[in-house]
Amino acid sequence: MKKIIVISFLCIAAASFGQGFLHRDGQNIVDGNGKNIVLRGLGLGGWMVQEGYMIQTGGFAGSQYKIKQKITDLIGKEATDEFYKAYKTNGITKRDIDSLAAWGFNSIRLPMHYNLYTPAIENEKDGQITWLEEGFKMTDDLVKWCAASKIHLILDLHAAPGGQGKDAAISDYDDSKPSLWESTANQDKMTAFWEKLAERYKDNPWIGGYDIINEPNWNFTEANINGCDEALNAPLRALQLRITKAIRAIDTNHLIIIEGNCWGNNYNGIFPLWDENMALSFHKYWNKNDTASIQTMLNYRTQYNVPIWLGESGENSNVWFEEAISLMESNNIGWAFWPMKKIENLAGVTSVTKPAGYDKLLDYWKKGGEKPKTDFAKKVLMQMAANYKMEHLTIRQDVIDAMFRQVQTNDTKKYKNHQLPGRVYATEFDLGQNGYAYSDNDVANYNGTKFTQWNKGGKMRNDGVDIESCKDINTNGFQVSFIEDKEWLQFTADVKEEGSFDVEIRYSSEKAGGKLYLEQDNVRISESIVLPVSGGLKTWKTVLLKNVILKKGINKIRVNFEGGNFNLNFLEFKKH
Repeated sequence: MKKIIVISFLCIAAASFGQGFLHRDGQNIVDGNGKNIVLRGLGLGGWMVQEGYMIQTGGFAGSQYKIKQKITDLIGKEATDEFYKAYKTNGITKRDIDSLAAWGFNSIRLPMHYNLYTPAIENEKDGQITWLEEGFKMTDDLVKWCAASKIHLILDLHAAPGGQGKDAAISDYDDSKPSLWESTANQDKMTAFWEKLAERYKDNPWIGGYDIINEPNWNFTEANINGCDEALNAPLRALQLRITKAIRAIDTNHLIIIEGNCWGNNYNGIFPLWDENMALSFHKYWNKNDTASIQTMLNYRTQYNVPIWLGESGENSNVWFEEAISLMESNNIGWAFWPMKKIENLAGVTSVTKPAGYDKLLDYWKKGGEKPKTDFAKKVLMQMAANYKMEHLTIRQDVIDAMFRQVQTNDTKKYKNHQLPGRVYATEFDLGQNGYAYSDNDVANYNGTKFTQWNKGGKMRNDGVDIESCKDINTNGFQVSFIEDKEWLQFTADVKEEGSFDVEIRYSSEKAGGKLYLEQDNVRISESIVLPVSGGLKTWKTVLLKNVILKKGINKIRVNFEGGNFNLNFLEFKKH
């Protein structure tokens, strides 16, 4: 027995020495060798905690317990259990983690629901805390996959016992039951939960940290009707301090991450800090990407000599992503974007395909009426679960490009291998920043109170260019729409032979004013051509732009829109 213990200890020590634990070094997060590390992460939202907007039930069933009840009422408990088993099995696999590592991510934030690890207090007897194996097994598997891909896993309690915020979709809060803040038993359970995790993972260096509580959003004084003006936050501080002490009695290795009130950002009353190995998390959505937008957190970093981490951000355009990440990294701040998967996801690295027939379920859940047959509904839901597998996802290469390559350079990159002579679809313009790969007037949502659509059609790509589905006879399925004056698109094309080309412009319009020309290297290579009204936005016509001279080899061709008010399908280059 002693020999086994010694060998196990040596194995743990070797692993810890080789990799080490992420920890605080002054204002920096460093690895086991003391080297500064910038966490580039993704949150696995929707896997352990369903949020309605991710599966398009947000308007009528935002929180998980309501979603599950809708499904149960439709297909019964046994089939619902079968669906959720498939949903969780397919939701995150080793292939997902391998893909994230290949794309450039070095960390993952795991949003946990407590009820996968321990039942709700009303389901326990005599105040005894019981434990469930499911959540621990899911976490164990994830840690193993992360270690194999050299990815740090940050554990985030996203749905605490009772719910930590009245924004129910985020914390799965049920207002018919005591919240986290209204129940000592719930707080005891939350503390025991973190003790259990600390005991399980205290010696694992691939656990990057413990994010104690996600986005608390609660009014802690009766006189204060707006939680985001909360000045004291005393219960939040007390609970996080209590849990930190409970963790430290077991685990002195791991970084502890705390969050303020009001979706993580309000730290009034949280200071002074109480542990030497801590970091402050903040969340950033729908605001400008300038130093002023993070100045408060920068001040905290300096004043309290503590690292800061952008624990959650996203749900915006590629332009906003590149700006936000550039801002973070220029200030030595790590980040975790949100989420990895959701149905018809434009603003994420992957998108889940909506299964055929799912709209019928959504309509019934929202409006009532004739109930879909059980067999039909189950088939649709099981297909939805299958669509979460990595092999069935749509990979958003434009989003990945914006988050990693575009942060480093404003160089453009071809979206597709365009060979000329040949056809170039308008939506297959180059990858790159606005002003370099394309120019569009509305490119991001900078105001959380007034939503701005960056891609007004919401299809295909997350850039500022507006893209809709296309129903023309010849199409790649999409078209550039809502074209405005002075906007432009750039295409990288390989010209097989130098010479003069005629270019067929395939467009539709219901208003006059459309006009374009081509240029290369800031030099006009064609005349301007007017696009007459085609007879409607769904009526397609072709006009011919003659005598365009192209050089042999790689050409970066810009289509300049002198006038807008039309849709563009493709340009067909034909050699004389």
